[in-house]
Amino acid sequence: MRRAILVSAILCAGAAGAAGAAAAQQQTAAGSASTRIEAPATPLQKSIESYLRNLYAFGPDVEVRVGAPKDTDVPGLQETDIEVKMGENQQSAKFYVSKDGKYLFRGEMSDMTKDPLADTRSQIELKDAPAMGDPNARVTLVEYSDFECPVCRNLHDELRGILPRYPQVRVVFKDFPIDQIHPWARTAALAGRCAYQQDPKAFWKMYDLIYDGQDLISAANAWTKMMDFAGQAGLNTDTFKACLASPEAGAAIDASRANGQKLEVSSTPTIFINGRRIVGADTHLIEQYLNYEIAQEKSKSGKK
Repeated sequence: MRRAILVSAILCAGAAGAAGAAAAQQQTAAGSASTRIEAPATPLQKSIESYLRNLYAFGPDVEVRVGAPKDTDVPGLQETDIEVKMGENQQSAKFYVSKDGKYLFRGEMSDMTKDPLADTRSQIELKDAPAMGDPNARVTLVEYSDFECPVCRNLHDELRGILPRYPQVRVVFKDFPIDQIHPWARTAALAGRCAYQQDPKAFWKMYDLIYDGQDLISAANAWTKMMDFAGQAGLNTDTFKACLASPEAGAAIDASRANGQKLEVSSTPTIFINGRRIVGADTHLIEQYLNYEIAQEKSKSGKK
């Protein structure tokens, strides 16, 4: 446990100083390595590794991988990914380093001449995803969720109370089952996907049924419960059953999860409101972002 905390502390802390430089972003949802060094390390990469090993007293049992530095839009500044692994615990992060190898720091670099959320919005894949609300809505809430996640159920309950007050908001659901800790989450995700494929409107009935019945579902009865919910949602159960075992449904779940990983989603629920990220079910923050985006749209259109 202590070593896991140390890994997190190292890569979450900012660094500035001599030596070289390197790396970093955040732990992936699957906890797998995000960087693999295959080419021989350059003198700069070796310098960065040596500096970090000395700074944190890393012995030979600790793996430190320094990605090849890449140029940024800022002259003289490069970025690199660093990965630290201690036994089963590992994290990676993005760092910036001066080309002369003198300065190293971690943080977010922003181009103030550009929309800071445009890149995030462009990476969210909305095609072939369950959605409700006006397809032309100027405010979109995208939810990456796991049906077995208790906080996701809290979000479901909160949205049930919030959304009726925001008819101008479109909601899009993206599957992000975390199989490692939630044994029946993927079965539920498949059920939602199969409901959507048979009748897009039926997805939201399944969505409610699963979250409302979350405490009654287990790994042992998940399949039976999903079949029961399909009947309650008015679906053809034979078609639904065949879909649950189909490779197409599984591929759709995998694609949705991969899209979340591309956006660095690592826990559920993670929400994006017109590209603004919220992790968890913070009702106050959700309403703050919705109100802000709606006010912005009214301002652009000249409405009061």
